[in-house]
Amino acid sequence: MTPTNSIPAANAVPADWRDLIALTKPRVMSLVIFTGLCGLLAAPESIHPVLGFTAILCIAMGAGGAAALNQWWEADIDAGMKRTAKRPLPQGRLDRTTARDFAGILCAASVFLMGFAISWLAAAILAISIVYYAVIYTIWLKPRTPQNIVIGGGAGAFPPLIGWIAATGHISTMPVVLFAIIFFWTPPHFWALALFVKTEYAKVGIPMMPVVAGERSTRRQILAYAVLLLPLSALPWWLPGKEHAGAIYGVSALALSTVFLALSIRVGLRTRSGDDDAMKPEKQLFAYSVLYLFALFAALVVDRYIPL
Repeated sequence: MTPTNSIPAANAVPADWRDLIALTKPRVMSLVIFTGLCGLLAAPESIHPVLGFTAILCIAMGAGGAAALNQWWEADIDAGMKRTAKRPLPQGRLDRTTARDFAGILCAASVFLMGFAISWLAAAILAISIVYYAVIYTIWLKPRTPQNIVIGGGAGAFPPLIGWIAATGHISTMPVVLFAIIFFWTPPHFWALALFVKTEYAKVGIPMMPVVAGERSTRRQILAYAVLLLPLSALPWWLPGKEHAGAIYGVSALALSTVFLALSIRVGLRTRSGDDDAMKPEKQLFAYSVLYLFALFAALVVDRYIPL
């Protein structure tokens, strides 16, 4: 699959700054920025506020650039889906060359600024995360396998790892665990969405799990990942030494993950879905999954600064 020109460039108007911002997927990027910030703040070593701001800015730029590359590549697909048809490229408010160049500048600037201002290890991991999302997931996995979001979920799991490295200068057990938490959170989060927009994915030929394997298999896998996520989310509570998270995080993780599991059970044990109203459990799980990740990482930071 290659990017097509099904959106005529002639119909595009001069780029508006709001359209360029929309290319970065601000709502998605807010979660990326937040988990990256939490990784930085939860680290056992402090970082100068200016350098900390720079590190988070680089994470935001890298994530925004990767998202823009995703929209540049998938403009024709986005045009065929109700959920994404109003994005700047399908609407013809932005030409593809401008989108590609904007994305490339953001990605390159984020990596080089991270390298020169913070560390080249953090810059290297940031570069890997950009390639992971823009190339491995968007170009290779998404159009080819129903396991796309499972393998590609690693792209969204890098920010707390990068934030931790920015503060400490090295990789250790805790940021790897934080990476794993987001990695295992991603499939139930995304498949809950895919269940109630599966017809759109089918229409544009994207082999998402509900389209290829069916709803029943998808629901079972959502439940399986939620079961694995519960003990994994509590793992930072049991880590030794300076990376150990305390009771505030541990109790919060168990409570939040228990609710996540309960909502996943409602979705996982269902055998059929009907009209839009019948998809309420799936929509509730999707909405809660976003709140879950915000709350879980917020608890990690609170625990770091208010230890019990």
